[in-house]
Amino acid sequence: MRKIVLAPLCALVTVTVAACSPSGPEQTNPELAPRGTPMTKVKPTRQDLTTKISITGKVEMNPTFGLVAPVAGEVRYFDVPAPNGTPTRPIRVATVWKDQTPNYVEAPPGSTFSGRLVDDKATVTAGMPIASAKHVGYAIVGDIDGQQAYKINGALTDVVVQIKNGPGPFPCTVLGTIAALPQGTIPEKPPATPDTKDEKKDQPQQTQPKDQPQQPSTSTGLRIVCTAPADVQMINGASASIEVTTGKSAQALVVPVEAVAGSQGKGKVDVIAGDGSRRTTDVTLGLTDGKVIEVKSGLTGDEELAVPGPNLPEGQQQGGDQTKPTGP
Repeated sequence: MRKIVLAPLCALVTVTVAACSPSGPEQTNPELAPRGTPMTKVKPTRQDLTTKISITGKVEMNPTFGLVAPVAGEVRYFDVPAPNGTPTRPIRVATVWKDQTPNYVEAPPGSTFSGRLVDDKATVTAGMPIASAKHVGYAIVGDIDGQQAYKINGALTDVVVQIKNGPGPFPCTVLGTIAALPQGTIPEKPPATPDTKDEKKDQPQQTQPKDQPQQPSTSTGLRIVCTAPADVQMINGASASIEVTTGKSAQALVVPVEAVAGSQGKGKVDVIAGDGSRRTTDVTLGLTDGKVIEVKSGLTGDEELAVPGPNLPEGQQQGGDQTKPTGP
């Protein structure tokens, strides 16, 4: 009787096991992460971000800086006399004419004209260096490369300097442009006619002594020139660190950089749905401090994101400015 009862049970068990076994390869949701893939979920948060670039500089005497065209147009230069002492008022060095309207270019107080950078009556573009000036006294000078130039151009209102083993940090006022300057030229004055001499014989002349001709400026590379407050003690040649704030964003929507694929400007993230599936979403990126990155658009802030983020083809590397977070 036991053999008769056990045989059907064994057959039943065998049939049951066979019915539970898949007849083909395992079917999976292609949007789900492969089994065993380590993954962390994160949600966007908000915080203040400030991007900054550090530049190595030093204290220099009488550095040269560039004056740019305020608008596009035709440049006409003034005949600037050689200085007698340090100017205490702005010096008008050129006019850029646009739509029959003059736009004046002036060297700031405390500086002297040191050269024309383009020909008189040349057509120039807005922001193009057209004259060089020399700051009289100490200033902080830092050399920059092309990549840094594009990051800090137009963001020179917040500059802080720390002199190594010296004063600082203190705010530093930027002079002129960061663009590289060609060699300047000082036009020679035409010889005076007898009538001109008679007209001006009783007028004081602002001319340089013959044994000390006015020297044109030499060419420079890309660099930043700024001046310290009057009460800061300066020593020529002292090393300094220049910190330039290139961007600020209050209460920015940020995510960990590991959750984003792409670089500054555009990127992609993987949004996790309630069933565990992932949807790759395009996002617009902003500032980054190396730990988190700002998402300007593409997310509402309520999503859950997968870490690590989606894979992109080789050659698209994640990057951004060296920055420092501020606020909570």
